[in-house]
Amino acid sequence: MAPTLVLLHGFTHTGASWDPVVEELGERYRALTPDIRGHGGAGAREPVTLDAVLADIAGLAPARFELAGYSMGGRLALHLALARPERVERLILISASPGIADPAEREVRRRADEELAEEIERSSIQAFAARWARTPALAGQPASIEETARQDRLRNSPAGLARALRGLGTGALPSLWDRLSELGMPTTLIVGERDRKFREIAERMAAAMPGATVEVVPGAGHAVHLEAPREVAEILARA
Repeated sequence: MAPTLVLLHGFTHTGASWDPVVEELGERYRALTPDIRGHGGAGAREPVTLDAVLADIAGLAPARFELAGYSMGGRLALHLALARPERVERLILISASPGIADPAEREVRRRADEELAEEIERSSIQAFAARWARTPALAGQPASIEETARQDRLRNSPAGLARALRGLGTGALPSLWDRLSELGMPTTLIVGERDRKFREIAERMAAAMPGATVEVVPGAGHAVHLEAPREVAEILARA
């Protein structure tokens, strides 16, 4: 039987964003790609809290599984790996961060996220999808990738995304920088060559995590799994 791989999507995406990677993986894994609360089919589920989301993921997965997450999904994967280390066989983090270590900076981010959540609530999903596509971290994507991402974002609702930002955003969740050394499972950090900020974060994380390795995907930006699904699948499939 193929091992189970749980794939957690980023903010504004849904589980469907993993479809190209899952297709490339073929039968090498049993892939689970849930919609995280506040997104897609889980957009109306409440409360949108860290504990609720971790319980959702733990409830759908078998006793032992491999876990991967992109951006927000990577941050959630980190929290789950620390909360349930006995269940996570391998951890793969894509363009992810352990959060903001400084409490004052985190509070500034929380306030900024609240302002953005209010903006989302005043927007249509079409308008917000267009606004989010202009985020600097996503610059330089091929037009076809931008359109695929846009279509995925349209599966969401403004109310759901606002709840997700308030409950799961970088400003809302505690920093995990001081807990990275607790992670004993094999860990791979995947980043895009063009994503300088998260390449630097990945190097810092790897230095604090026993046995962690960094994989830089040539030519890719922040949304590595969208831009280079074959390369990401090849990294995921390595035993």
